[in-house]
Amino acid sequence: MNEPLAFDAALATIRDCCRLLPAEAVALVDAAGRVLAAPVEAPRPLPPFDNAGMDGFALRWTPDLAAGSELAVIAEQAAGDGIAGQAADACSIMTGARLPDGLDTVVPVEDCRVLSRDAEGRPTRIALAALPAAGQYVRRAGSDVAPGQQVLAAGIRLDEEALMVLRGIGLRNVLVRRRPRLALACTGRELVDADGAELAPGQIANTNGPYLERLLAEAGADVVERVTVTDSPEALAPVLARWLADGIELVVTTGAVSKGRYDFVPDVLASLGADVRFHSLRMRPGRPLLFATAGRGSLLFGLPGNPISSAIGARFFIDAAVRAMTGRPAETPVQLPLAADVRKKPGIRLVQKAALALSADGRLSVRVLAGQESFRTAPLLEARAWAMLPEADTHLQAGCLVAVHPLRPGANSCLDASPA
Repeated sequence: MNEPLAFDAALATIRDCCRLLPAEAVALVDAAGRVLAAPVEAPRPLPPFDNAGMDGFALRWTPDLAAGSELAVIAEQAAGDGIAGQAADACSIMTGARLPDGLDTVVPVEDCRVLSRDAEGRPTRIALAALPAAGQYVRRAGSDVAPGQQVLAAGIRLDEEALMVLRGIGLRNVLVRRRPRLALACTGRELVDADGAELAPGQIANTNGPYLERLLAEAGADVVERVTVTDSPEALAPVLARWLADGIELVVTTGAVSKGRYDFVPDVLASLGADVRFHSLRMRPGRPLLFATAGRGSLLFGLPGNPISSAIGARFFIDAAVRAMTGRPAETPVQLPLAADVRKKPGIRLVQKAALALSADGRLSVRVLAGQESFRTAPLLEARAWAMLPEADTHLQAGCLVAVHPLRPGANSCLDASPA
């Protein structure tokens, strides 16, 4: 525990301490961002019926049709109309309308010549301008999703695209994993929570609290409480004790976690009977990150107070716990070439704010930004990703492949190579 732990070993330690949360049924309207607890099979086809892909005329294709063939238009079918049957002639039809039983081909309006109309202007007889292909411009039932087809696997996080398909196949509810509850305590008498407040000498705005609250909600946690406490064990201990007694799955603190005179979080955790699994990483920023277990299976994360250290700790280590608890696979980064040479000290993994660069010939690369110090937040305005520089390397040349992760967790990003 006293030796700094490697990044991947720390992730493995966290995952080993996670338990899969139970499943619950939720309505689709409440399912965005939730993780499927079971595969989803389509109860009905999508589209649910054969329908027209163009405005025009539906007919029954026969080998006798030819350019110039004339047909009577004996019915009309609009989107939303129900079942109709027709064995011969033509039916005026709108895009998306159900194809009448017995008809199998749609001829667009522009490929027909109207020969006569009724008193209200509706076509009553048409001539084909060209020979149609059998079955053209018909969207077949089940051509998008067949009934019984597995649409989504367990462990998929539901985004709006997934929900669009689930609504289309007729689902009302879906079985998902319960979200892990998370409580966050920011420590520091210097912190001011009110946005825009006047700051006394020595005070700073609490940027970590709101940022982490939103970031971890995006990761899939249910953030049930966020508090700010002063630099004293007496202020923090009862808050953490209450959360542990309530069985909160993820308990997070920021600040007071290193080796300084006012870094009291490790002592508070010890007083609560926490089992510290690691308290130092071979990583920067975020070296003094602490991870412990306590209570009824609660996971405790002590994040450093510097904003980038705190952001990285949440982005990679707390996100890993949320993924494991909700049945999502471990995150898999993409490998991208560096846009320029980078030098670093050996024995430390650097997690770097990075932007993506697209060359004139369409090649994507990752550019490590200036301003990598853990107190600098302004580079996040340009950053779109985190670039991982391996422990062993000291000089990474332009073109060298490095692991790249999306800046924020949760979304099914094109920079996350793992299943959604």
